[in-house]
Amino acid sequence: MFFVSSSDNAQIAVYELNPNGEKTILLIHGWPLSHKMFEYQIPALLNENYRIIMLDLRGFGNSEETSEGYNYNQFATDLYYVIYALNLWNFDLLGFSMGGAIVTRYMKMYQGYGVRKLCLLDAAVPTYIKSYSNPYGQSIEDTNKLIKLGLNDRPSLNEYFGSIFFYNEQSTPFKNWFQNLNDSASGLGEMKSLVALRDEDVFDDLKCINVPTGIFHGKEDKICPFGMAEIMNKNIRGSIIYPFEKAGHGAFYEVKDNVNKKLMQFLNSNSVF
Repeated sequence: MFFVSSSDNAQIAVYELNPNGEKTILLIHGWPLSHKMFEYQIPALLNENYRIIMLDLRGFGNSEETSEGYNYNQFATDLYYVIYALNLWNFDLLGFSMGGAIVTRYMKMYQGYGVRKLCLLDAAVPTYIKSYSNPYGQSIEDTNKLIKLGLNDRPSLNEYFGSIFFYNEQSTPFKNWFQNLNDSASGLGEMKSLVALRDEDVFDDLKCINVPTGIFHGKEDKICPFGMAEIMNKNIRGSIIYPFEKAGHGAFYEVKDNVNKKLMQFLNSNSVF
């Protein structure tokens, strides 16, 4: 692990595996997780000789908890500062859930600088809540209740989030691991990011995506329903959608072998924009 300073000097934790790999992929986690969520994708990527770079969003994992900056523009800027610091070019970029919205904003703000292919995994795109562009999102009333709950009892918010995250029942040890991963977020980072999820919209950013894009989404996702994947597919030129049966928001774990297979299939394909 090492740190990269962002535009406001916030310290962003960065992790690198297989630095001499033939190809490079940058993985962006979702809310309220950390880079550790990709534990079950790492072996598959290493088998393909990928150089794997992950970061913790500000306020999450080992990155600095700042008082401000928990919005998509700043998150995308943090991402750019990491990319620039590591001199990344012709790399693949994957964003999960809120991370999917952040990488979508990056594609607009920085014209997709350096990106070869984009992967959106159960992405909170185009919005997290119901909106003119997304009839499938969460209600603003329910989201406000979650914000109120988190401001008073954040572990209970995380427990609820974990209860709807997966389509299939998980083992008690895994649920404990997942709860601890969610609880590791800072209070400011988690709660201010939830406000951003409620308020931000990246629908207009979709037309700025100018690289081959794979959309990977669980058919039983209760957090970002599958209809959102269809909206992405319709509005991202040349995108490919990969649906996963009997998988919820946690398709990356529930059907990990299939997700990894389809991810490698997309990354290794000769698809062009």
